[in-house]
Amino acid sequence: MAQKALKDRAKANISALNYLHWGSFAVNLFWFLNYITFDNRSIVAWIVLSIPSFICQYILETTGRPTIDEERGVIKSSGEDLSAPGLTEYMWDVVWVTWGVALLAVFFGDKAWTLWAVVPAYGLYKGYGLIGIARQMAGMGSAAGGTDEAAAAPAGNRKQRRAAATSS
Repeated sequence: MAQKALKDRAKANISALNYLHWGSFAVNLFWFLNYITFDNRSIVAWIVLSIPSFICQYILETTGRPTIDEERGVIKSSGEDLSAPGLTEYMWDVVWVTWGVALLAVFFGDKAWTLWAVVPAYGLYKGYGLIGIARQMAGMGSAAGGTDEAAAAPAGNRKQRRAAATSS
């Protein structure tokens, strides 16, 4: 039962990475075979818009792949959790949207690549939300810092607070 959590995460990461690589291979091979057969798609659009997906796949691979000590048969590191929310989840979304748009481009033409604009638009939306949260936190920090005398509660016991409230 030693290292059960590490083993479970390592197994889940290996499964997810295998799905990632085989899925990428299948989608890109299908697109490329269609390009060779019919030659009616833009390879430049495919290369340019697939680069972010390939970068995300590389990052997911390097951070999520478990490392195992071959001599002792022990897991050194189970890798980062590939089902974690946040940036990891966004990288998976980039990969999936790229796959979906590549398949749509095979069936409906190069105009389907414009749907890929959803990826940076969603990133900007999430980034704007983070900026709003940061502003709220900064606003709460300045109010709690005691810069506003009326809002700051005087320290001390109840008798001292009443005296401070009646004197102001």
